[in-house]
Amino acid sequence: QVQLVESGGGLVQAGGSLRLSCAASGRTFSSYAMGWFRQAPGKEREFVSGITWSGNLTYYADSVKGRFTISRDNGENSVYLQMNSLKPEDTAIYFCAAARKVINGLGRRYEYDLWGQGTQVTVSS
Repeated sequence: QVQLVESGGGLVQAGGSLRLSCAASGRTFSSYAMGWFRQAPGKEREFVSGITWSGNLTYYADSVKGRFTISRDNGENSVYLQMNSLKPEDTAIYFCAAARKVINGLGRRYEYDLWGQGTQVTVSS
């Protein structure tokens, strides 16, 4: 079983950058596809980015394309989200998630079996 712990959130001004990390425990991390989701107050949790188990394919929500980059290091049991050109509308709790078997695509919440506790990202204008 994999457990996930996010870190790297914080307060940043618009236009700034943050790098989120998700550390996974367990020896089977490399067999999981990974994703980042976010949830703003009063809104549903939404897909941000996903990466296949090998790291050779990545996916992004339209709202973050060109600004965010997902990556993973299977040797370090970690997945990262580099966030550049941050906007106030990026403010949310960001969650790391793991999918053992993906059927219909990394953008769907139901594909993910495991979730972290989340890390707060606040972007001031």
